[in-house]
Amino acid sequence: MSVATRTIRQILELRQGGITDTRVLSAIERVPRARFVPAALAHQAFENVAVSIGHGQTLSRPLVVAQMTEALEVGPRMKVLEIGTGSGYHTAVLAQLCRRVYTIERHRPLMVQAENRLRELRLHNVTTKVGDGMHGWPDQAPFDRIIVSAAAPEPPAPILAQLAVGGILVLPVGTQGREQSLMRVQRREQGFESEWLSQVRFVPLVAGIEATS
Repeated sequence: MSVATRTIRQILELRQGGITDTRVLSAIERVPRARFVPAALAHQAFENVAVSIGHGQTLSRPLVVAQMTEALEVGPRMKVLEIGTGSGYHTAVLAQLCRRVYTIERHRPLMVQAENRLRELRLHNVTTKVGDGMHGWPDQAPFDRIIVSAAAPEPPAPILAQLAVGGILVLPVGTQGREQSLMRVQRREQGFESEWLSQVRFVPLVAGIEATS
């Protein structure tokens, strides 16, 4: 089966999974997921499965990426913070939709790989940093949108503080090995409003930068 055919099938599966935002579907269609998975697992690139990318991290299922992106409601003039760059796949999808993505990863080797992939795809509206995602990116705050690709027991206060009024945060809430759900948080003038979306499974949000040898 050709890459084009597999891509079409993937987009159809996302539509069947409830994704209706045509901008999100188009962005996913333009980003070659196969370039973001280890070569030995390339056969899983077009399947709706999570893929291990090393360092105890995974590339989320395409449907979860699509659900989180759709819930984020990203506009073309927005500034987006992504916590947990991972392979860089979701970063690349977001970069199709907004003015600039600021993305943080605590594993330096993963960030180096992600930067190379983003450079190869000529995505120049991405700013990267190896750092502690728990603290967000205060020097660049506030952000119109924030997305977190790791689960926390509750939305971290420093991250909430960096969300602009009217902004939206999407993150998985829960602990590893137990039930987790996607939460969508919107900041209002008077405070925060939240809603639950769907059940998910993510690695935990961990403080600090991973030491490398």
